[in-house]
Parts: sequence; structure tokens; C-alpha cells
Amino acid sequence: MMDNDDAIREAVRALGPGEVASYGDIAATAGIGPRQAGRLVGKLSEEIPWWRVIYADGSPATCHNGIAGDLLRVEGVIFRGRNVAMIRNVSHK
Repeated sequence: MMDNDDAIREAVRALGPGEVASYGDIAATAGIGPRQAGRLVGKLSEEIPWWRVIYADGSPATCHNGIAGDLLRVEGVIFRGRNVAMIRNVSHK
């Protein structure tokens, strides 16, 4: 069985450039609570795209000296004001 640190790392690594997930989404994937996920994401190294994890209201992470918003913009993430525009892509068939 995977420990919480490994589960968080795996969930965050699964996010590609330009993709975001909320702390709650990451927590649900890892099987832990959002606050615990937040603490663990805040400890991730630069090799793991921690900046792609955002708050439920769309605001970027404040850990790692608050540079998440800048990193997300470089990846082409759309913002509305200071928050990520929470857009869900839905495929219509």
C-alpha cells in the first residue's frame, strides 16, 4: 500500500502542463483530507508540479514563496482576476 506522501506525489505528477486540480481533488485521489493534502503539497520539491494544485475557489497555492500563479500563467492557464478560471472541458458526442 502506498503511503500518503507517495499518493500525493503520484496524484500531482498526473497533472499535465496547463491542467489544475483542487486540493480536494488531490486529497480524494490520495484518500486523505484536503488540509492534509495541502500540507503535503507544500512540501513537494520543484521536480513535482505542485503549482498545478489550487484552492477550490480557483486561487493559486501560496506555498513556495507564492510563485504558483506565475508558473500557471507560463503554462497557459487562464485566469479571471487573481483566480484560475475554473473551466471544465466537456466532450459532446
